Amino acid sequence: MTSSAVSGAATGTTPRPPRLGRRTLAPAAAGVALLASLVAGLTTDAPTVWGLLPIGMYAVLSLTGMNLVTVTAVALGSAVLVALPPLGQAGEVLGNSLTEPVTIIGLIIVFGSAVGEALRVTGVADALVRGIMRYADGHGTTVLMYGMMLACLVLVTSLGTLAGALAIAAPLLVPIAARAGFTRSATAATMFLGGCAGLALAPFAGSNIAIMKTADTGYLTYVTVGAGPLALLSLVLAAVVVPWVQRRSAAQGDFYRPDEVTEADRDTVTPAQAARTRRATWAFALTLLATVCYAAATKADTAFPLIALPVLALVTVAAAGLSPVRALKAVLTGGRRMLPMLLLFWMLAALFGFIDLLKPYDVVLEHFGPGLRGMSALPFALAVAALGWVGVPGATAAQVILIGEVFGPIGHEVGVTPAAWVIILLWASKADTYGPLPNANMVGAMGMARAGRLPYLLGTGWALLLPACALYTVLLTIVL
Repeated sequence: MTSSAVSGAATGTTPRPPRLGRRTLAPAAAGVALLASLVAGLTTDAPTVWGLLPIGMYAVLSLTGMNLVTVTAVALGSAVLVALPPLGQAGEVLGNSLTEPVTIIGLIIVFGSAVGEALRVTGVADALVRGIMRYADGHGTTVLMYGMMLACLVLVTSLGTLAGALAIAAPLLVPIAARAGFTRSATAATMFLGGCAGLALAPFAGSNIAIMKTADTGYLTYVTVGAGPLALLSLVLAAVVVPWVQRRSAAQGDFYRPDEVTEADRDTVTPAQAARTRRATWAFALTLLATVCYAAATKADTAFPLIALPVLALVTVAAAGLSPVRALKAVLTGGRRMLPMLLLFWMLAALFGFIDLLKPYDVVLEHFGPGLRGMSALPFALAVAALGWVGVPGATAAQVILIGEVFGPIGHEVGVTPAAWVIILLWASKADTYGPLPNANMVGAMGMARAGRLPYLLGTGWALLLPACALYTVLLTIVL
């Protein structure tokens, strides 16, 4: 008997029937869409605009909160039903999808997670934060604020993940911030701004690789017109935003307790272990710098991280003196966490393969091509960025690929340049991190900083969101 039924029996009232929620409506919507896909497959032939149905289904179902892997599987099923290919052709599409660039991005995400675990186990991630804060602590609150931001930026850039990096940094940063008199909300805002700037800069983050691949450009261009301006804007605005949050939250007594000022006890580190950690940290930093410089100079393709990431992990664990068994366990543990993402991206590649059989974009361009060719590139770019902003939540790399697949052919028709695509895709995939609504990244930063006042984080996001929109609009007028 459910709790509502028990409550009703106890009070002598008739219990209300359970309401239909998202968990009930999402499978029902998926069932209806799959049925519509089958009807479309039986009644139409390629080329057909019905090939866009799986993309629309993907966007709608993801907004219901359904697991993204499940959403991708349902969309793939829809594409198969609309295409209804012969069995041999279907097997060929599924097989070819294993080597598609989209699937490779999923594999890069797995490798990146493995490197992140290696950095955690070897103590390199911890050492990066401590090294930066050693120079910032004791030099005033402004220097300390930028030290905390830089620590989060460097760690997120190195690991390619926001939540994992802040989880490592927070136990070190919170006691320092508390001793300096920072409020919980100001600490959360500092970590949020620095971490999100680092996520934009991360050279081997899956979403950033997807942007460079979709825009057909290299890391240097990506940083110059996309991630670099956002990171610089974050650093500049922090000088205004964080003190504002500090003043407002301090008036409400949003300070840390005395027991939170003392750093949590950590395992005793011997001089030999400390030496190995320093050696591993330098080895990782220099190898990362070398790989990024090489990728920028040679405009390395999507497959380059498949070499660079294992090299980074190998160099780091070797310099730290980890045994082969422990090193292998670390990278397997990290990689295993992201195996569902690899499955997601393989299904996404297959989804696009079946949609290509249906040629829906040929129909769109045939009917709307003349009007699109007369359209200015700037309005088109702003519209796509705005659509992406409120589009598919969850996996930003998948969102980037979807935007490129849907709007890429039309963008080529109206003359959108590779540099402009970098701006469009970066802002379409990352703008919702800053607003207009609360999101997982805000809540995650609050949790790591032990803060509880969401309006301050939402205000921090909006304070960056509006100037960034203006900045990228100006940059689009320059690169188009």
